[in-house]
Amino acid sequence: MTEERIAFVGGGNMASAIIGGLLRAGFAAGQLLVVEPHAPQRHKLMGEFGVQALAAADAGLAAATTVVWAVKPQLFAEAAAPLKAWVGAALQLSVMAGIRTDALVAATGSERVVRAMPNTPALIGQGIAGLYARPAVSAAERAAVERLLAPTGQTLWVEREDDLDAVTALSGSGPAYFFFFVEAMMAAAVDMGLTPEQGRRLALATCAGAAALGLASDESPATLRERVTSKGGTTHAAISSLQADAVDAAVRRAVLAAQRRAAELGREFGG
Repeated sequence: MTEERIAFVGGGNMASAIIGGLLRAGFAAGQLLVVEPHAPQRHKLMGEFGVQALAAADAGLAAATTVVWAVKPQLFAEAAAPLKAWVGAALQLSVMAGIRTDALVAATGSERVVRAMPNTPALIGQGIAGLYARPAVSAAERAAVERLLAPTGQTLWVEREDDLDAVTALSGSGPAYFFFFVEAMMAAAVDMGLTPEQGRRLALATCAGAAALGLASDESPATLRERVTSKGGTTHAAISSLQADAVDAAVRRAVLAAQRRAAELGREFGG
């Protein structure tokens, strides 16, 4: 750990989550460097974490053993252009949506590229990130990426880069599906005479508890659902209504739509 130097290109929410996790894991602030053109965010990073934050890339990036790409995908080409002279010897880790590894290879000159698709629960250490590594990435470097991302939550490797489009659709976008469902539950709570805050607490606690139960159980989600669903009971009435509205098919169509859009974005941004 003492020999590692990690440079972040972009200092937004995901980079901040990783930086905070690394510091809690024992990294020194002096091992971390951030390139962040936006002055308020740059000052926030320096004040909150004590890391060095630059407005623009300079030769100091040549010391980085890992470069974490965390800019918005539409800003990638602009951000990468001034860095190629300095970052080619480093392991490249991208947390950008839509940017394929071919584009990172072309931008950095390095074949040692890992692409990650995290999700927003990473901000509280409860995320899961899908990971894909190009063949040039060693087993030791894969392990280093896992250590780097460990403070943000779980990791899951896929063997094909195209599988990250499915990861994006399922877990990357998944928190939004969850909150969409919670919004509907809260609206129903108000329809039944509860307050919005009561609906919020009941819906979020119920969903969090159900997720924890699912993770702790060896039984399938279908079995766990059936255990709550007594024929002729309240849950049976609700599930029957959802099935009559073909909610399960609608969810599958929605996730597949997200996968198709992820593939389109990859083509749009090149690589």
